[in-house]
Amino acid sequence: MLSETLAAHLNRQINLEHYSANLYLQMSSWCDSQGLIGCTAFLRQHSDEEMGHMHRLFQYVNASGRMALIGEIKQPRQDYKDIADVFEATNTHEQQITKSINGLASAAFSEGDFSTFNFLQWYVAEQHEEEVLFKHILDRIHLIGTEGTGLFMIDQELGKMAENASDATPVAPAE
Repeated sequence: MLSETLAAHLNRQINLEHYSANLYLQMSSWCDSQGLIGCTAFLRQHSDEEMGHMHRLFQYVNASGRMALIGEIKQPRQDYKDIADVFEATNTHEQQITKSINGLASAAFSEGDFSTFNFLQWYVAEQHEEEVLFKHILDRIHLIGTEGTGLFMIDQELGKMAENASDATPVAPAE
């Protein structure tokens, strides 16, 4: 059974993942209002992925003898200056999530809960991928720019990324 301390940490992470899903969904709405259909698809897909992360944690807490708890989810930011601002915010957010996941893994290791520590390794790897992805997108935005053709190219590239990701069948490790 999970300790009360680890259950509380995992429940906080559940809510962070839920917030992440809402944040990316809200960002997709902003993109849609700007006519950026590729960015909209990319961020909606990312919202779905974050909700999957939340569900996976939720199931783990319940399967480990504790009750998963959904807390109040803060309303995400709604206004952005431009697409660079959107992806600066995603990059900063993912860095915060990485810090939280690393703290969770550290707590599980410190408690000697190696089952939970092992479970969290998937999240550790996932966060590394997320940070690399968003850094790559930001690098492209800064390289190409956000005016005219540059914005069109970014939107097209993110639309292709969303399309390619939807063609792949994600496989999460067994619980």
